[in-house]
Amino acid sequence: MPADRLTGVSGTAAAAHDGGSFANDDGLYRHRGTRAIQRMVEFAPSTGGLALWVKHQDLEDPDAVRIATDGTTIFYGPGFQRVPRDAQVGLVAHEVLHIALCHTQRFVDLRQRLGDVDLQLFNICADAIVNSALSGVSWLRLEPTCVQLDQLLASTGLRESVEKSLLEWDVERLYRAIDDRREPPKKGGRQHDERRQSGSTPRADGPRAARARTLGAATKPDLVPGPDSQGTPEAQATQAREWSERIVRAHAGDGAHSMLRALLADLPKTRTPWEQVLRTRLARGLATRSGISWSRPSRSYIANQGRIGPHRRLPWEPGFGAKQPAPRLVLIVDVSGSIEDTLLERFAREIEAITRRLEAALVLVVGDDQVRRVTQFPPGRADLGTLPFSGGGGTDFTPMLEEADRHRPDLVVVLTDLDGPARCRPRWPVIWAVPETHQHAVQPFGRKLTLS
Repeated sequence: MPADRLTGVSGTAAAAHDGGSFANDDGLYRHRGTRAIQRMVEFAPSTGGLALWVKHQDLEDPDAVRIATDGTTIFYGPGFQRVPRDAQVGLVAHEVLHIALCHTQRFVDLRQRLGDVDLQLFNICADAIVNSALSGVSWLRLEPTCVQLDQLLASTGLRESVEKSLLEWDVERLYRAIDDRREPPKKGGRQHDERRQSGSTPRADGPRAARARTLGAATKPDLVPGPDSQGTPEAQATQAREWSERIVRAHAGDGAHSMLRALLADLPKTRTPWEQVLRTRLARGLATRSGISWSRPSRSYIANQGRIGPHRRLPWEPGFGAKQPAPRLVLIVDVSGSIEDTLLERFAREIEAITRRLEAALVLVVGDDQVRRVTQFPPGRADLGTLPFSGGGGTDFTPMLEEADRHRPDLVVVLTDLDGPARCRPRWPVIWAVPETHQHAVQPFGRKLTLS
C-alpha cells in the first residue's frame, strides 16, 4: 500500500490531542473510532482497553484508506464512518491486535533478516491470525471475505482447527510456510546478486503464495510500515515486552469474554537484542579496576592508626594504587566470505561505541586461514568504518588467536561463522559473535553470541 494513501490529515486533526483526536462542540476529544472503542470496553473491559494504549488519527483525504495502522497509530479514513457500528468494532479490534502483537515491527525485523519479505503476503498471514482470534466474539462483526487461519493453512495442505492453529502458529512461521516464491533466474555478477537481495528483482509466486493472494484479494492491506516503525533494538524489545504483559493481563482479566481466545503462539517475543548483550559482556570484561598497592596502607588502616585498642596492632592492610593500564580488546574478523556487509557494519559501529565509552584500546586482526592485517587503535579512538574487509579463503582461527595473544588482551571478540579449526586455546576470555544463520554452530571454547 503506498504511504501517500495516509496523507490528507486536516490541520485540526494534525494539531489535535492524542495523535489526531479532535475536540467537538461539547469539548470532548473524539476520533472516528471512539464509539467502537466504547463498545469494546463495555463488553470486554480488559482486552477492549488495549485500544486505550493506542494512538488514533483521523484522515480527511477522501481517497485515504478506510482503516490502517503503522504499528503505533490507527488511521481512520472518511469511509470508516459509512461502515455499520458492529463492523466498525470489528475493524478497530482487528487493528488494535495488529498493534498489540507488533505485526508491523515484526515485518520490518523479518525483512532485515531475510532480505526479501513480501508485505502483501505478510499482511495476509497477520490478518488470518487476528481474524481467527476474533472469530468467536459475538458482539463484533468481521467482514465476510476476511481470511481465516484455518483457510490459509488448508491452502498449504494443512487442515487444523482454529484453536489448535492459534496455539501453534506465529506470524513468522506462517509466512515462511506460505512464501514459496521462486528465485529469479541467475544471470551472474555481483550487481545482479545485490538487486536480488534488495528485492528489486520480482519473484514469481509459487502455488502456496498464489493461493494465499487469492484468499486475501478481497481484503485491503492495512499494515503500512513507516520510517519509524522500528526504533532501536532496545526500544523494540521493551515495546514487545510491554505489549506481551498487557495482553496476558487483559486476557486474564476478561476470562471467557476475552477477545484473544487461545491467541498465545503469536505473542510478541521478548528477545534481548544482541547489541545489549554485547555491551554488557564487554563492559564487564573491559572495566578498569584499581590495582592493589602494598606500598601504601588502606584508608581504614590509616584512620585506626594501625591499632585495635591501646596495645594491639592491626595486620597490614594494603591500599589501592593508580588504575591499571587501559583495557585492551582484540577484535578478530573472519573475512572468509560468510559475513554479510550489513551485519559487519552494525557490529563495527557497536564495537566503536563500546571502546569509546570504556576508553579501551582496540587491536583489529583481520584474516581467514592466515592473518591478513593487524591494526591498532589508541584508547577510545577506534575507527572501523574506513577499513576494507577483504578475504575469501578458508578459515583457520589458530594464526589469528596466536596473533591476538601477542597483544596480551583483556578480552577477545571473534566475528565469524565458526567454520574452521582453533588449535590454540588462549588464557583470556573469548566471545564468538556468530550470525543467526550459523547460530547452531558449536564454539570450541568461550561464549557464543548470536547476532540477529
